[in-house]
Parts: sequence; C-alpha cells; structure tokens
Amino acid sequence: AAFHRLFDGPPRVAETELTQRHMDVARSIQEVTEEIVLRMARHIRAETGQRHLCLAGGVALNCVTNGKLLREGIFDSIWIQPAAGDAGGALGAALVVWYQYYQQPRTVDIGNDQMRGSLLGPEFNDQEIEQFLDKGSIPYEKLSLAELPKHVAKLITQGQVIGWFQGRMEYGPRALGARSILADARSESMQATMNLKIKFRESFRPFAPAILADRVSDYFELDQPSPYMLFVAPVHAKQRLPVSERSERTAGFEQLKIKRSQIPAVNHVDYSARVQTVHRDTNPLFYELLSVLDRQYQIPVVINTSFNVRGEPIVCTPQDAYRCFMRTRIDYLVMGSFLLKKENQPKVDFDASWQKEFTLD
Repeated sequence: AAFHRLFDGPPRVAETELTQRHMDVARSIQEVTEEIVLRMARHIRAETGQRHLCLAGGVALNCVTNGKLLREGIFDSIWIQPAAGDAGGALGAALVVWYQYYQQPRTVDIGNDQMRGSLLGPEFNDQEIEQFLDKGSIPYEKLSLAELPKHVAKLITQGQVIGWFQGRMEYGPRALGARSILADARSESMQATMNLKIKFRESFRPFAPAILADRVSDYFELDQPSPYMLFVAPVHAKQRLPVSERSERTAGFEQLKIKRSQIPAVNHVDYSARVQTVHRDTNPLFYELLSVLDRQYQIPVVINTSFNVRGEPIVCTPQDAYRCFMRTRIDYLVMGSFLLKKENQPKVDFDASWQKEFTLD
C-alpha cells in the first residue's frame, strides 16, 4: 500500500493501456537507478584505485545504465557476466569449487573472451537435426556451409524473417546468434511486424542490433566490445537522419513512427540501441553471415532477438525451434545446414491455448 501511495496508484495490469503516467514512472525509476549506480562506481574507484570493473547481479542486466556508466569513463573497462541475474550464481558456484576446492591455477587474459561468447549450452549436430526432420516428414532443403550465409543474407535483405538455430545454445537471458530471430535492421516496418506477429508483444518494444565487431564504431558511439548485448550506445551521428521540429513535438507512441536513422528497426526514440558485437573467434558462422551482408549489401547490422515468443523460454532443441517457427509468422527456419520455408510446411492447427502456457513478461 505504501508503494502504491508513493507512485499514485497500483502497478499496471498486463495487457491494459499504457498511459503517460506509466512512461513517466518508468523513466524516473531508470534515472534514479543510473544515479545510484554511478555514485557507487565513483566511490569504488576512489576507494580502491582499480581501473577495471566487473558487474554482476540483476541490476547489471540494465543495459541503459551500463552504457551510461561506460560513457562516464570512471573505469578503463567494464566486464559484465552474461547471466548476471540470479541464475548466473550457478556459474559462480562452479568457479568457487574449481579454484578454491580443487586449487586450480587462475589466469587473467583481458584480450580474449574466456566465456567463449557465452555459447555454453546444448548443441545438436546435422545428423540429429536431420533425424528429427525426417521422422516428422518435415520438408527442408540442405545447404553447404559455404552456401548458407549467402542464401540467408539474401533472404534477410528481401524482408524475410529468419529463425536461426546454430551450434551451442547461449548461457544467459540474451540470444547471441545461436538461438536467434533475425531480420533486416533497415526496415521501417520490421519492428512493429516482429513484435505483433512473432513475439506477440507491444509494438513499441525495441530490438537489438548485432553488428560485426570491427564495424561497430561506424554505426554506434561505442569503442569497446559488447559481445553479450549488455551495453546501450547511441547511434552514430553519421547514421542519423534529420527530424523536423514538428515531428519532435509529437508525444507518446507517435514518436515511434518517426524514422530517425539508417537502421530504424533497432534504434529507440532517443537514438539508443542495445548493441551486440559479433566476433569471428566465438561465433564464426554468425560472423560470416554478417560479413556477407556487409560485403554484398553494405549493411553489417541485423536485428537479433531471442528465438521465442513472449513469456516463453528461448528455444533449446530442434523440436522447440520448429514448434516456435510454426506458431509464428517467421518466414524461414535455419537449423544447422537445413533451410525450412514456411510455405512448404504442412498446415498445422495449433491450439491457441499455448499462449497461456507461460506467464507474460
């Protein structure tokens, strides 16, 4: 009750209208969070003299705050465990056992990603995927590893939405190019389309860009790696588009209709974006896909959102991926070397009750 009095009313009920009050409360809480984190960071730097900062805990998943902390320059570098919430405690427990109980040597290598891109989960090879497809009499086309990135890049530039299921699953809450939904970041309509027809969530929610690590500074004001999608950075000035004074005076959701940059599907109304840098050494196939987009279509950026619908966990198995593919308006599914086209799939009448299977976020 005290919380309700402080914020002039109870929390918003899911699926009800979003008002200006909700927007104002969210913005205010975010700004207070940033103020607290920055004050803590300055205190830690002054007390310890340390130049490098590691973050963990649920608040460390607040990528807007992380981006502001990075730009303040309090520390030379910042590293955030990709599963920084409570679930990441499992990794900490394993490391305690490894280093303290088993007395294993501890080495620090700032130049390399010892978490291997956070791709630590289950993996399914082509044989396992093909067995699943054949058992279900599911139509598919098999491509070589050389053909795959070129074929998928062309589909993306044609406005197709791709379910991307490759290699080991990501550890943590972010899809990082192993269990992802991909689409063209240049499309003005793609954000609303993916939210309403694939993710089944509010149309205003922004998507994250995945970009070649060596091209990030051409598109965003970011000069350090962000492999785990945990830093928000402004879109670079040279990628922004002029916006009229009349457009700037619009309020609320009308702001979302204004094209502000060359990559409108991944920038928010304040020109910010939650950036993932993609690296050849940790995710070579995803890196090659982006490289083809860059070489052939002059766009090293792609929409990267988690392969799931709102409220559900990210897909893990080929069965999960196919089910999500068929329940949504994803156009193509790529699993290993196999390409599945939605139009070629048998018609399946899924019971709509599946949308109530998990609690909505």
